[in-house]
Amino acid sequence: MDPFASIARPSASTPGWHPDPWRQQPWRWWDGAAWTHHIHSGRSQSAQPRISSWMSVPVIVGSVVAVLNIVITIAVAPLTGSLGLLLGFTPLIIVFPVLYWLDRIEPEPWASRIHALLWGITVAGSVSLIINTVFVIAVSGATGVATGQALGAVVSAPLIEEFSKGLGVYWALRRKELDGVMDGVVYAGWVGLGFAMIEDFLYFAEAGLQGQLLGVFVGRALLTPFAHPLFTAWTGLAIGLAVARRQSILANAFWGYGLAVVSHAAWNGAITYSDEKQNYSAMVIVAGCFVALFIAAAITLVLIRRNQQRNFLKLIPFIAQRFGMSQNEIQVFSSWSTLLRARRGLSRPQKRSFDRVHSALARLALLYRRPGELDTVTEQLLADQLFAARNATEVNGEGWLPTNP
Repeated sequence: MDPFASIARPSASTPGWHPDPWRQQPWRWWDGAAWTHHIHSGRSQSAQPRISSWMSVPVIVGSVVAVLNIVITIAVAPLTGSLGLLLGFTPLIIVFPVLYWLDRIEPEPWASRIHALLWGITVAGSVSLIINTVFVIAVSGATGVATGQALGAVVSAPLIEEFSKGLGVYWALRRKELDGVMDGVVYAGWVGLGFAMIEDFLYFAEAGLQGQLLGVFVGRALLTPFAHPLFTAWTGLAIGLAVARRQSILANAFWGYGLAVVSHAAWNGAITYSDEKQNYSAMVIVAGCFVALFIAAAITLVLIRRNQQRNFLKLIPFIAQRFGMSQNEIQVFSSWSTLLRARRGLSRPQKRSFDRVHSALARLALLYRRPGELDTVTEQLLADQLFAARNATEVNGEGWLPTNP
C-alpha cells in the first residue's frame, strides 16, 4: 500500500513544492498526481556560485596569455602601453550601465557576469590574437603585407573573433545560466565588452607609438564602444531564442554567428577600404548604417525587456501560490516600482539576497513561458535556488524583506 495515498492532495494539482504533510522537512515535492519522497529543507546553499565553479580552465589559461601580452607591450613601450591600458577601460565605463540596465529583469550572478567579461578579455582575446597573427603572416608572405592585413581584417578577424566570443555565450548555456533571449544578449554583451577592452588596449598602445592616439581613441572608445558587443549580440540573441522556444541550439547559433560575422566583416571592410583609398565616403555610409543598426537593436532590446518584465509580473501570483511565498513577498514582486523601491531600502548584504530571490523568480517565470511540457528537473533546481535565497538572511521576520515595502 502506498503510504502517501491517504494524505490529502495539495490545493494545486500541478507539480511543485508544498508544505510537507508529514513535517519531516518544510517542503515536499508533489508531482501532479501524488506525493513523492523528495523533501527540501529550504536552506540549501547551492544557489551561491563558488569561485572554483566560475573561474573556468579556459579563462585561467587565457589569462596567462593575456597577461604576458600586456606585460610585453608595456615593456616595449612603457608610456604608450601604460596609457593604452588605462584608456582600454573606457568601453567598460560606457557599456556597463547599459548591460546592467538590460539585466535588471532577471539579474545574473555577478560571478557569471565577471566570468563572461574575463572570457572576452582572455580566451577570445588570446585565441583571436594568435590565429589572426598567424593568418596575416601566412597570407602576407604570398600576397604582400597590405593585402595580408586587409584579408586579416575582413576575413580572419570576423570569423575567428566572433567564434571565440560566441563560445563565451555557449559556455554560459552549458552552465545552465542562460534562460532566454535577454540572457543571451547580456552574456554576449559582457563577452564582447571584454574583447573590446583588450583589443582597444593593443590599438591604443600601437597608435601612441605612431602619434595617432587621439584619433584612434575617439573612433574606437568614444564613437564605437558598442561595436563588439553589438556584433556578438546576434549570436547571443540566436542562442537565447533557441532556449526560449525549445529549438535547436546548433541551428540557431549558426545563423546568429553568420549575422555576427557579416556585420563585423562589413564594418572592418569599410574601415580598411577607407584607409587604403583615402576615400572616407564609404566609411561615412557604413558608420550611418552602424548607427541605424544600433538604434534598431536598442529599440528591439527595450521591447524585449518590457515584454519580459510584463511576463514576470504576470506570473508572480502563480509562482507565489506554487512555492508558498508570503503576502509581503507577493506585494514586493507584483509591482516593478515597488520592487525597485524595496531594493533601495536594503543594506548591501540584503540586496545580494534580494537579487538572488529576484533572479530565481525570474528564471522560473521564463521556464513557465517555454512551450511544450514543463521541465520538472529544471524547476526543482530553480526551486532549490529560490529556497536558498529566501532563507539567506533573517531580518524583520521576513528574511531580506523591508518592514514597509
